Amino acid sequence: MKLLLISNSTNAGEPYLKYPLPEIRRFLDGVRSVAFVPYAAVTFSYDEYRRRVQERFDELGIRVDSVHGLADPAAAIREAEAVCVGGGNTFALLKAMQRLGLVGAIRDRVAQGIPYVGWSAGSNVTCPTICTTNDMPIVEPESFEAVGLVPFQINPHYLDANPQGHAGETREQRLLEYIEANPGRYAVGLREGCMLRYTDGGLQLIGDRPLRIFRKGIAPYEVNAGDDLSFLL
Repeated sequence: MKLLLISNSTNAGEPYLKYPLPEIRRFLDGVRSVAFVPYAAVTFSYDEYRRRVQERFDELGIRVDSVHGLADPAAAIREAEAVCVGGGNTFALLKAMQRLGLVGAIRDRVAQGIPYVGWSAGSNVTCPTICTTNDMPIVEPESFEAVGLVPFQINPHYLDANPQGHAGETREQRLLEYIEANPGRYAVGLREGCMLRYTDGGLQLIGDRPLRIFRKGIAPYEVNAGDDLSFLL
């Protein structure tokens, strides 16, 4: 499989998808078009989402073909050179993917070797479930079960901060709850500006910030770019 799983689309003060573009360029080398899954968009249209992504992918010379509005979106996935799944609301994304048969179509097509690029919610859905998303459940999918391209859970946009005056749970506390309820699975906090790349059977962290590792019975700890991540697989 070939996966590029990005924490966030945009760093503060930068244009949309600008910071990950060099890595996307390397990852999609030789690809002429991608099938884009826009269903995480909620407050703006799928057409607008495709336009935003196409504007950035124009710099790569890659055409963005959104699957929305097609009679058979799953067929478009099965014929695609590569798949991109955008961020937004993970519950809305998964509900649409389940309804349209995209979960199995993406799983099968990526297993055949085509590249997959996801950011935020698009990274969440590559996990066994979406249980470590940050999003509110604004709609109800058939289940929390996702595509399962990786055997661990990702928490994109992972934050260490606990704002002054905030008495609620931190992100770490939420993930500790997850591993308490799911003791056999790793969860990882993927900080902004970072991504995970899976190619040639190996997993690599890309970015200047460490990846935070959670598993029941082990104190949370961090790994850096260049460290061995094979234990997650």
